[in-house]
Amino acid sequence: MSETQRQHPSVTGLWLKCLLALLLSCQAWQLVAAEVRLLELDGAIGPATTDFVVRSLQDANEAGSDLVVIRLNTPGGLDLAMRDMISSILASPVPVATWVAPSGARAASAGTYILYASHFAAMAPATNVGSSTPVSMGGSSPLPLPVGPEGNEEAPEQSTGEEPNSSSSGGTTMERKVINDAVAYLRGLAELRGRNMEWAEQTVREAANLTASDALEQNVIEFIASDINELLAQIDGRSTVVAGQERVLELGDPQLIIIEPDWRHEFLALITNPNVAYILLMIGVYGIILEFYNPGMGAPGITGVICLLVGAYAMQLLPINYVGLALLLVGVGLMIGEAMSPSFGVFGLGGVAAFVLGSIVLMDTDLPAFQISLSIIAAFAVASAGLFILTLSMLVRSRQQEVVTGVEAMVGATAIAHKAFQGRGTVRAFGEIWQAESDENIEEGEELKITEVDGLILKIKKREPS
Repeated sequence: MSETQRQHPSVTGLWLKCLLALLLSCQAWQLVAAEVRLLELDGAIGPATTDFVVRSLQDANEAGSDLVVIRLNTPGGLDLAMRDMISSILASPVPVATWVAPSGARAASAGTYILYASHFAAMAPATNVGSSTPVSMGGSSPLPLPVGPEGNEEAPEQSTGEEPNSSSSGGTTMERKVINDAVAYLRGLAELRGRNMEWAEQTVREAANLTASDALEQNVIEFIASDINELLAQIDGRSTVVAGQERVLELGDPQLIIIEPDWRHEFLALITNPNVAYILLMIGVYGIILEFYNPGMGAPGITGVICLLVGAYAMQLLPINYVGLALLLVGVGLMIGEAMSPSFGVFGLGGVAAFVLGSIVLMDTDLPAFQISLSIIAAFAVASAGLFILTLSMLVRSRQQEVVTGVEAMVGATAIAHKAFQGRGTVRAFGEIWQAESDENIEEGEELKITEVDGLILKIKKREPS
């Protein structure tokens, strides 16, 4: 055996050992690689969004994830949904980083609170944060407290049970309560995360905004990142307090998992869309009306009940103006009343007017995502008006037509003598044998005319030849 031949087995063994070491290192990397989960929130903050975030944080905790990143782009949302989401972030055993992205995105109103509540706050270039003044469901924004000559806010006077004049006291007592509550809430989040408390108050009282670079300079955020890799690289090695204990995030080259919304989120997002909830309510109302008009059909009634229940559930999750809901129901009731007992348009026109007004103010909020489209309102208003006009016109035409049923329709009809008689006998009319009376001599099979109906007796006479 040559020298080369004797060395060949050892070289092969060396290659096998290297390959085995490489495989073991890959398995070890998979075991120790940090897991980062990415959620995308795009749009208004509502019950569906909160449900998605809460369940995602629970899943991340069960999976042992090292970090959850929320990529945020929102114009704001509902206060209750926002607070539920923030509560889950504060209680999360997994650190949460909120990243306002992509470029052109914003964290307005409720988004600012979520950004402040997160363990890490970041923004992409060309994004903005702020405009955190709470607005009421009726659309009026609470006013800031008056500013004194020194530039300091004047302390409100003690409440005497009367609503102060907004021009002299900076808004009503309720408006000041809402503002002060929001200020305290956001300042508390800023204190917890060590961020700018003064600007937190300013964005609530004055609806202030900041660009990404200004937010970084004023300690509102910690990072500016153009993409997720840049964000994770900046978070790597940073420490934060989670569940009362300080934790250092060692991300290295993390495994990134993008969490897609499941069917539950899609369903809640669909039915809590004000336009869809409104359509469900209308389908429910008309389905039940149709079932009352045609008892026993089944399908309209079942469909109506299901749509009403789902629509009612959706309404509980939306900012409903109950005056608008009452007007809507009054309008539908008046149109039903017009159809059942015509008032020549009085009930119908009033019903359409109440229906339109109620629909417009039903979702009365400054957030476009929670408003009903005017085109959908107009479509249902036109359809409802058309329905009652069609019903009214059919009733008018029916009054002008000749009577085709009842005793009145029998007078003037034709009867055939069953047998010859004088005085009282029997005739065939309407497919039946009737008792008949006549002052004339009647021959069998003779064609007769009904002149009067007296109970079950027909009064007849001979029909004059044409």
